[in-house]
Amino acid sequence: MSNSIKNKDVFGELFLLESAKAENLYFGYAKDMPVIDYHNHLEPDVISTNQNFRSSTAIWLDGDHYKWRAMRNFGTDEQFISGNASDQEKFRKWAEVVPYTLRNPLFHWTHLELKNPFGISEYLSSNNADAVYHHMNESLQTPGFLPQSIIENFKVEALCTTDDPADDLVHHKALKNSGFKTAVLPAFRPDTYINMINPEQYLSGIKKLEKVCGFSIASVSDLLNALQSRINYFVEAGAKVADHGFEYFPDTTKWNQNLEKEFSEFLKGNISTFSNPDALCGYLLKELCKMYAEKGWVQQFHVGATRNNNSEMFTKMGANAGYDAIGEPYYAQRLSVLLDALNSEGKLAKTIIYNLNPAFNEVLATLAGNFNEGGIKSKVQFGAAWWFLDQLDGMTKQMNTLSNIGLISTFVGMLTDSRSLLSFSRHDYFRRLLCNMFGSEMERGLLPDDEKWVGKIIQDICYHNTKNYFEI
Repeated sequence: MSNSIKNKDVFGELFLLESAKAENLYFGYAKDMPVIDYHNHLEPDVISTNQNFRSSTAIWLDGDHYKWRAMRNFGTDEQFISGNASDQEKFRKWAEVVPYTLRNPLFHWTHLELKNPFGISEYLSSNNADAVYHHMNESLQTPGFLPQSIIENFKVEALCTTDDPADDLVHHKALKNSGFKTAVLPAFRPDTYINMINPEQYLSGIKKLEKVCGFSIASVSDLLNALQSRINYFVEAGAKVADHGFEYFPDTTKWNQNLEKEFSEFLKGNISTFSNPDALCGYLLKELCKMYAEKGWVQQFHVGATRNNNSEMFTKMGANAGYDAIGEPYYAQRLSVLLDALNSEGKLAKTIIYNLNPAFNEVLATLAGNFNEGGIKSKVQFGAAWWFLDQLDGMTKQMNTLSNIGLISTFVGMLTDSRSLLSFSRHDYFRRLLCNMFGSEMERGLLPDDEKWVGKIIQDICYHNTKNYFEI
């Protein structure tokens, strides 16, 4: 195999770069830009305490439901996935699956993460599983592989975690005072307190919120006061973002006095269920969005998932275990009603809409374009490809839709949405794809043959748009 071909594989410098123009854009403009990862599920205590990971399985496989799904598809026994097998046994089983992930994004992600930060440039399989496992373990016990060192390696300037309103944010505060160069900011995720799926679990969440707020919650106004107090608390810790995840986007128009009285009776324990959780969620969401606007926050809506489809495994393992899927409910009209109402009141915050069902790409991209205003570039954004779609095909479709219907030049770019510190490599994956898309169209004469012009757009998408939009 020639060196030119080798350089284009997943370990090569020219990976995903299919033309000279793409190479020039990537190496000249994209590669070394800082990273702002404005939505992820990293654990702030791991970053703050900054301790060595016990093994490569701990940093790479624990809680990674992408890998778990692949292993289940391959027929791997659950004891080697989420069960009580040893770390090395789990790693061996994952290595056995990797050669069969061809054309799944996990094949690329796995080897990009081996390459950076571990410096391993060979395909993982059962043949080299033990050697790779020990190599990774040895690296992970050195100072260069502490959590904060890994973050610095990927040039992360700022990141936003995802946090329950009742969290004390002690680790965010410690990081702010520690001198760590990367800004680790909390993001407000109130789903537990507005989405009533199970009445008992909902009331348990309310009790937790009462404890941190220091007062009883016996009405919807009490609940809103509690959430407002926590928003104020998050602001003090540097928060700039709120985030919501919806299976079914709520109706924001159905709340009334009768429901308000019934909800109070429910909170007081006088009735065991509440008749209209959808109306409750819609009302609370709308009021929260007004609070976000007053703080100058960015609000994010993740729509299009159907969660916890396997009831048996949900009972055993709980949520976020790899049993979610793309949903089909149509939610654009309800979202439009909310955005229009907020806009009419002058209380529409900057908004990012993430879509999980690709059939709705054009629907949501056109919807986002209805609520922009002077002084803010793309105030309402059609967000990056999310979850099942953050792979080459999904990212390409999202960016093509945005290009055709909106302005990709004002796009706030990529995020990891991940629980793994190693997933920052996805920013490089995105940047290579972005440069290849623009470079190939420059080669074909569809875009100007002007690298400075196009290169500035590339840098804006990779970094500057994000920094300005979130005011980081």
